[in-house]
Amino acid sequence: VTEFALLEESFEANIRDYTRLIDAYSEANLLKQAEVTFDTMKRRGFQCDSVVLTVLIHMYSKAGCLDRAKEAFDEIRLQNLPLDKRACGAMIMAYIRAGKAELGESLLREMESLEIFPGKEIYKALLRSYSRDGDSGGAQRVFDAIQFAGIVPDIRLCALLLNSYCVSGQIDKANLVLKNLKKIGLKPNDVCISVLLNAYEKENDLHKALAFLAELENDGIKVGPQPMATLVAWFSRLGVLKEVQHMLQEIGNSQVLCTS
Repeated sequence: VTEFALLEESFEANIRDYTRLIDAYSEANLLKQAEVTFDTMKRRGFQCDSVVLTVLIHMYSKAGCLDRAKEAFDEIRLQNLPLDKRACGAMIMAYIRAGKAELGESLLREMESLEIFPGKEIYKALLRSYSRDGDSGGAQRVFDAIQFAGIVPDIRLCALLLNSYCVSGQIDKANLVLKNLKKIGLKPNDVCISVLLNAYEKENDLHKALAFLAELENDGIKVGPQPMATLVAWFSRLGVLKEVQHMLQEIGNSQVLCTS
């Protein structure tokens, strides 16, 4: 009914009516219908404002249409409309989804210069993108920016930074991240432990992996099911599962081995 009314020439609607319908189509991933509604809105003489354009950026971002998202974002600049957290955040997510985290980071810096706080989730999304790609330089820059913004890193953010160093083969720096998180009172979770164990496996460095496990034991940190499964699979491939069983029993995980 709403759609029919807004597209009917005789119906007098306002720009927010169109915005809500475009947003509803966006949430339902109905791109064509959203574009038809947008075209109708423009044809009836409504001037795009930042609210409508932000909805379009978000819509095209989700649809993987980076160029269209960029067009909507550039329109905000062309109209000299003020940039805000929502528009910039949506555009940063569009860059991330397109695999262009560096462009997202550039926009993040612009936001910071304009004293627009991006929010923890945007920082985390950028950090995750760099972490996944093994871009430790980008991950470290974003991690530093998070702290500069006054956000206290939690274990999930630290795990993303640690992963970036492991993926890029910089295990020494990954260990430094681990030591630093201990200094601020955080204990490595199963994700951190698994990531580092996987890195040691890639380096075929069983000695350091066992030393790492011993260090965890000394710190009173229990190895959970996820890293334990990583260990069992690795040791099985090496044919040394029985040889290290005693050590694993000492850190309270013999039951996992018996059931594997």
